[in-house]
Amino acid sequence: MNVYPLENITLAQAMQKQFRLVDCITRYFSGAESLTRGDLGVHQPGNQPLTTHKAEQAIAAFFDAEDCILVRGSGTGAIRYGLSAMLKPQAKILIHQAPAYSTTQTSFEMFGLIPVEADFNDQEAIVRTLKENPDICGALVQHSRQKIDDRYGLAEVIALIKQTADIPVLIDDNYGVMKVERIGCECGADLSCFSTFKLQGPEGIGCVVGKKKYIERIRKMHYSGGSQTQGWEALEVLRGLTVAPVMLALADQAAKEALSRIQAGEITGIKNAYLANAQSKVLLIELTEPIAKKVLAAAEKHGALPNPVGAESKYELAPMFYRVSGTFLRSDPTYADTMIRINPNRAGAETVLRILAQSIQDAQV
Repeated sequence: MNVYPLENITLAQAMQKQFRLVDCITRYFSGAESLTRGDLGVHQPGNQPLTTHKAEQAIAAFFDAEDCILVRGSGTGAIRYGLSAMLKPQAKILIHQAPAYSTTQTSFEMFGLIPVEADFNDQEAIVRTLKENPDICGALVQHSRQKIDDRYGLAEVIALIKQTADIPVLIDDNYGVMKVERIGCECGADLSCFSTFKLQGPEGIGCVVGKKKYIERIRKMHYSGGSQTQGWEALEVLRGLTVAPVMLALADQAAKEALSRIQAGEITGIKNAYLANAQSKVLLIELTEPIAKKVLAAAEKHGALPNPVGAESKYELAPMFYRVSGTFLRSDPTYADTMIRINPNRAGAETVLRILAQSIQDAQV
């Protein structure tokens, strides 16, 4: 099995992201404002909480983007707002030739969008598909991997689309933000969309960052006070984003150490192990026997999380032992019995390996 995980930033680079974000925050908030819980309701000008407006400015500055808006609905909501700002109903949209994330597929159905697939791992296929379908009006690219053998480079795909067709490009940046050096809007995409809940932030808040003309359209959809991200939520977003890069870099280090020790034969009952993006960056453990479901049941008894909450949310401290993602299962259903995924979350390699060894032993009894 060949896997091509995204390249995570180092701990040193993660520290610099933290410092840069705090610097951006200090350029928009006074010290006293940073110690409040923000304001509520809509204020003029801008028709939104003042704290939320300042938080959006700080995030836009951090990503060197024209604008930013915090929306309800987490990453799914962010993508839906981005699609509605970029495209008209029943438009054709270019997507990767892979099983679509379930909520993304639902979004296409909601807006009546017509997906046109091209293999993003094949640059010639992208160009050919765009030329054969001149009525394609936009593109959606998932930053993380949809198939286990995906290997495309985000910046290269964005550049190729832009060179071939005059269409806007939206990036689903979930599982990439604060882990990689650059997200979609920093690579030339029109919009980056992601969940702040996956980045230690509050439940239900998504972020859209990128071109001002599209974000202004989204702002018009948020006229009512009930649609607004309130000031206290915006501050929680900033606090989460600030600690996320270092925490995620530590998780990456733990995963790499665990992988090295597994591949050295420290634990019996394992055929292969990989580090892959599925959707978040995880350890994929291929077992020698079809006992994956028993291993998962045993792992929960040894302290592992049995399911994600927000895929690296603030609630997920212990390592998560879980089935492989739905998109991976659709590409090969046999993974349900032979493979599990492990996200270390805040745990170290020692904890991950202890739970894994005990769970395999229990499942073999």
